[in-house]
Parts: sequence; C-alpha cells; structure tokens
Amino acid sequence: MPKIRVVVVDDSALVRSLLAEIINRQPDMQCVGAAADPLAAREMIRELDPDVITLDVEMPRMDGLEFLSRLMRLRPMPVVMVSTLTEQGAEITLRALELGAIDFVAKPRIGVSQGLSELASDIVDKIRVAAAAQVKRLASPTPAAAAAPGAAAARPAAPLPRLASTEKIICIGASTGGTEAIREVLAPMPADAPAIVITQHMPPGFTTSFATRLNGLCKIRVAEARDGERILPGHAYIAPGGRHLRIERSGSNYVAVVDDTEPVNRHRPSVEVLFKSCARVIGPNAIGIMLTGMGADGASAMREMKDAGSYNYVQDEASCVVFGMPRMAIQHGAAHEVLPLTQIAPAVLARLANAPAGVRHRI
Repeated sequence: MPKIRVVVVDDSALVRSLLAEIINRQPDMQCVGAAADPLAAREMIRELDPDVITLDVEMPRMDGLEFLSRLMRLRPMPVVMVSTLTEQGAEITLRALELGAIDFVAKPRIGVSQGLSELASDIVDKIRVAAAAQVKRLASPTPAAAAAPGAAAARPAAPLPRLASTEKIICIGASTGGTEAIREVLAPMPADAPAIVITQHMPPGFTTSFATRLNGLCKIRVAEARDGERILPGHAYIAPGGRHLRIERSGSNYVAVVDDTEPVNRHRPSVEVLFKSCARVIGPNAIGIMLTGMGADGASAMREMKDAGSYNYVQDEASCVVFGMPRMAIQHGAAHEVLPLTQIAPAVLARLANAPAGVRHRI
C-alpha cells in the first residue's frame, strides 16, 4: 500500500525536525518535504504532490491563514493545522477550520520537544484521517464574506410555533469537521428553539473561542456548559474542552453536569457520555444529531437514545468531512433519518413544528 506523503510547513527548524521524525516512524507515512514558510511550501507542493500538509499558523512572508485560503481555492488538499495553545491561537485555528483545514494539533508554548513527542499518536492519527477526508474547494470570498467570515452562514428562520412540550432537547455529537457542521445546524435555529447540548471533540482552550464565535453568528445564545446550570430553551451548551458533559434531572429541570472523569472511547469530552445521559434522562423528549467525525464515539449511546424514544438524524456520507461516527451510528441502527448537512436543521425544525420537511432518506 502506498505511504501517505506529508509535507511539513513550519518556521521552526526544531518543530519541522520533530514532526518529520514522528511521521517517518510510521510504517504507513513519509515526510517527503519540510518548508520554513508558505512560499517555499508552494513550490514544494507543486514538485512533490503530497497527500497531506501540516501547516503552522504563524509564519514569515505569508501567514498560515492567507496561505490556506489560497491553497483551498486553487489546489484543495488535506491540511492539518499546528496551532498554539493561546486564545488568539484558538480563534485563528477556528478560522482555519472554516477555510477548509481538516483538523488541528495544539502544540505547547513551552517544552515543544517533549510536548510534540507526547502528542505523536494524536498527530499521526489526524494525518491518517486527513488523508482519507473529503476536501472541498473554497469559493472565492465576496466582499461581505471577507469582511465578516462565517456570517453568510446565518440564515433567517421563522419563529417556531409554540410546542406542546417545553421539554425537548436537541443533542449533538461531532468530531473531525464538526466545528463547521455544528455552525451549519445552529445558524438557522430561531431564538425560541429548544435547548441544545453539544459535545465536539476539542482540547482545553479552544471551546471558549468556539462558543464565542457561534454566539456571534446565531440567534440562540451559545456558551460553554457550566456545572450545575439549568438547561434552558433558546440556549446551546458546548462541552468544555477536556471535560465531559452530561444531562441530569433536578426536580422538574434539566441541568448540566460537567466533570473530568476518565476519557471514554479515548475522548474527553465524549459523545458517548452525553448521549448515554440523554437516553437515560431525556428519553422521548430528545432529538439526536450525529455529525461528521472519526471513530465510533457515541454510536452505541445514540442507539440507546433511539431505544429510549428519541428521534435521531445522522449526517450523510457525501456531506461529511469524515464519515466514521455517522457510519457507525447507522451500523448500530441508531438513525431514523440520514440527511445532507444542509437539510438537518430544517428537518429538525419541521419535526418540532409538526410540518413536512420534504424528501427524506428514511432508514
């Protein structure tokens, strides 16, 4: 089987050397080149035709975002960003994912050598996923889109009719490719939508910026979940990076439980943890949504949700960056409907309003 050919782009000679060493230790991949800046990388990509590139955010001669934007318009290919664990680094990384990067690795600010070595398995896993991911060409930005990145995704939505039950909660799980998929689902939600709880695989330091970014684009209020807070309509709650989110009952209310118990399916936060609690506590008042992501996290728990009476939507393969988690949810018999990403929010709203939602691929 041909090896995954990787080009490393980073202005640090130490980081380039470490990443090349990590990649070359793998039997299924090879670092075929390392560039110190995007202009050198451009020539290297033309010459070497790699399968994946790793791209630093902050570099001389041209910053990583500008290079990524040009790359995804002119020569789309899988990109794994290498970003710093800072608030600014998190915001830039989210913009990179919006531009089409498949995933990111957060390198430590100090102790880079040891830090990257500890992240070796995560780095190569993400390169493997990127190599198999679906990459879409980035459209040339309009002046409005360039002035307000991501704002064009927010579409007007009519208010929901008053629901017979105020107990409904929408439960979302996602991983690779999920930041943009979640935005696509949340943006059409009206201000009076049911409460939404979300687990997106993301490390500490990034979910705060993710929630803030979504809150500026959506009619509902979006924030990181806080332990013990009441789950309310018109709000979306994101599991904090590195911590699990569960839903529990407190009298007649739903409340968020946030903790740092052991990882589940190698993840913390884990979709499995959230969905299991939704099956146990919310039951038929839950609406489950499984979006793009690698692995199988949450698939069996989503089946538990279905068995408990929830109605579940799964993103289809054609619109996924990575079809792993949706595929496994389907294989577990957890899906009621498999839909393109752009049809999920309208279908959910139509179901809540007891209105037809057009043609659906029923399971």
